[in-house]
Amino acid sequence: MVTEKNVIMDETAIRRALSRIAHEILEKNKGIENCLLVGIRTRGVYLARRIAERIKEIEGVAIPYGELDITHYRDDRSDEGKSSSEAGASAVVSSNLMLNADSAGIHDQKVILCDDVLYTGRTIRAAMDALMDCGRPRMIQLAVLADRGHRELPIRPDYVGKNVPTSKHEQIEVALKEYDGKDEVSIISQWEEK
Repeated sequence: MVTEKNVIMDETAIRRALSRIAHEILEKNKGIENCLLVGIRTRGVYLARRIAERIKEIEGVAIPYGELDITHYRDDRSDEGKSSSEAGASAVVSSNLMLNADSAGIHDQKVILCDDVLYTGRTIRAAMDALMDCGRPRMIQLAVLADRGHRELPIRPDYVGKNVPTSKHEQIEVALKEYDGKDEVSIISQWEEK
């Protein structure tokens, strides 16, 4: 088996993509009123934080953000012995979404989900299920660093760092400094040697 790695986004490209996404979020939502960012564990959390930092640099106002653990909502993992209410109780792991006394969490807010790679759409479906167990958002938008296609569900991102057409035999690997020690997005290709 031969493996080839091709870096398609370096640190600079990721920084530019996240800055563009921050501007697009501000433009589409006419600012950040009633908006909050929710990163899907693991790398989506770091992307949400970075986008929040960019928005604060641009607008001078902090946008609330939090993180979402969708482990118990995935349809491709066994969750025997847990009821859906037990799964829902652990959906939002930690956040600063309740910063002010007027905040009602995600209820009636524009929630911008952040993730590293959009592929089949199943992770996003699980994230939406988890969000709905935490409250009723006014709207859910989706920001992803890389969209590789091959959707199995009718899910489309609102904000995309890079569209990366891939074959099903390729993988997208995202590395972020906070978790992996470096910033890069790569395509990993594997094939049998003849």
